[in-house]
Amino acid sequence: MRSVSLLLTLLLACIALPGMAQQPAYYKFDSNLTPRWSSPENLNGIKGAGGKANNGAKGHPFEPIAPGGAVTLLDIQGQGIIQRIWVTLSDRSPEMLRSLKLEMFWDNAATPAVAVPLGDFFGVGLGKTAVFENALFASPEGRSFNCFIPMPFKKAAKIVVTNESGKALSHFFFDVDYSQLKTWDNNYLYFHAYWHRDTATQPAKDFELLPAVKGKGRFLGVSAGVNANPAYGKLWWGEGEVKMFLDGDQDLPTLIGTGTEDYIGTGWGQGFFVNRYTGCLFSSDSLLQWCFYRYHIPDPVFFESSCRITLQQIGGGNTAAVIKLQEAGVPLIPTTTDNGGRQIPLYEKGKAARLEATANASSWTNFYRSDDLSATAYFYLDKAGGVLPTLQPTALRTWHLK
Repeated sequence: MRSVSLLLTLLLACIALPGMAQQPAYYKFDSNLTPRWSSPENLNGIKGAGGKANNGAKGHPFEPIAPGGAVTLLDIQGQGIIQRIWVTLSDRSPEMLRSLKLEMFWDNAATPAVAVPLGDFFGVGLGKTAVFENALFASPEGRSFNCFIPMPFKKAAKIVVTNESGKALSHFFFDVDYSQLKTWDNNYLYFHAYWHRDTATQPAKDFELLPAVKGKGRFLGVSAGVNANPAYGKLWWGEGEVKMFLDGDQDLPTLIGTGTEDYIGTGWGQGFFVNRYTGCLFSSDSLLQWCFYRYHIPDPVFFESSCRITLQQIGGGNTAAVIKLQEAGVPLIPTTTDNGGRQIPLYEKGKAARLEATANASSWTNFYRSDDLSATAYFYLDKAGGVLPTLQPTALRTWHLK
């Protein structure tokens, strides 16, 4: 009995801890929220106007999108909060998922806060669909896309999908679930998402997961895709550390990890796994492709004035194999050698360090390398309009998709 009593006491203590997640009060009426759904059957969720087509017998469940055409998912005035977005489409090829441009505009801003390839936005890196569910996104059977990120807006909201491929899309289904808000909280921030790709990163130059943004906000997380450069053979690509430069950080970051797979909560390589906040939705040594994510929900990353986030382009392998690559002229810059647990520094900025043939061939050497990276960064900011460069052209987005 004493052990049962002690266990109960510990459970109650855990429930009372500050910051612990509490169950929502499902039984409590919230007069601040009025539900609306926007779908082809009732665009914008107009009260009492749903299902007009075909006398209410499912007459307008989808929209076709011609090449160069666009479909509006939501276009409303007033304040509210988007709580769920669902999409499915007839062509879910990597090329189409990269060619469809998803844009979101808040408060009548001239520039979009979100401008991202459709598939990448929903966490499907490299167009690699998968069956998964995490804290922000889900694809229950690999044929649909769900987003559960809350997106408040004070004056207006507009969501548009544009077909920038050369192919007609016959079926595009969508459902945007939002609530009208009676009361606005001045601490609300605007949701943003930014995608970009570098098909050949430069050794010793870190890839920017999120270029520098100014303002007050929160970095929510990132989903990324890697096409590893076959010039390095099967050597591991993911030794690079994630660095977060916050609130005026210059040369050195405030937050830093220990490696790419470490950042998403695993270690010693990276295989397929799906967790709530971290995961790898695609892992292929034969295709040299990996898609992974991390969402900073239990470990929030807030910033007061600025934020910039990078990922080092560092890989590693057996020292003898690295020496062979070096002798063959493959672009690399050795950074450290791990000799039985003793880390030997090799890198100096501006100098192209080389491994000597006399080095311990059985040791492990890390090195800067060049790969094909793409990433979607999710963040909140106290600005409604876009603050980053426009979405890269379709030709670059779809180049060499496998």
